Amino acid sequence: MQRNPLFVALGAVVLLTSACTARDEDSRSAAAFMQALASHCGQAFAGRVTVNEPASSVPDPFEGKPPVLHVAECTRGGQEVRLPLHVGDDHSRTWVFTRVAQGLRLRHYQWRADGSPDEVSDFGGLSLPPGSARRQAFAVDAPSIAMFRRIGLPASLENHWTVDVQPGQRFSYQLSRPDGRVFRVEFDLRRPVALPPPPWGLPAQAP
Repeated sequence: MQRNPLFVALGAVVLLTSACTARDEDSRSAAAFMQALASHCGQAFAGRVTVNEPASSVPDPFEGKPPVLHVAECTRGGQEVRLPLHVGDDHSRTWVFTRVAQGLRLRHYQWRADGSPDEVSDFGGLSLPPGSARRQAFAVDAPSIAMFRRIGLPASLENHWTVDVQPGQRFSYQLSRPDGRVFRVEFDLRRPVALPPPPWGLPAQAP
């Protein structure tokens, strides 16, 4: 049966309009999420691990060491927020959120005490639609998968991260995998604490 060209054209317009609307909504939610993070710029907050399962047979770096999150830098006109994560005397970790054309990018950077990059560093992924002003999810990207394969971390090939921020209330970060691995840490945004020392390294400037 021959289709009416007018109906075909109208259908294409509807699909294009829907796609543009979805992209606009994702862009607005990404901007609002970054604003929520940046509203605490310059402050630090104490946290606690709320989920860490299954139990590991190796020493846990978070065991008995309350983490502190520092919303250290909000740069590039609100396009990037850097959050060093301090665990006791370990100042190796920094999370970086960046606005990109696809939405948001989350990167994890880790350094040794001498400032050199750790073997496991510069990994993460892009945000998954639909996100919101308070919640964004990220799936591990191809460069990170390649790194995990190269250094022999097959469990990390299916990493999924979820970040929630409720300004003035709570910030939570969760790592999960299909095999049942869940790690979640939460920070109390109601009570700022003393600023921690600088992290051991600095992330490369995002393009």
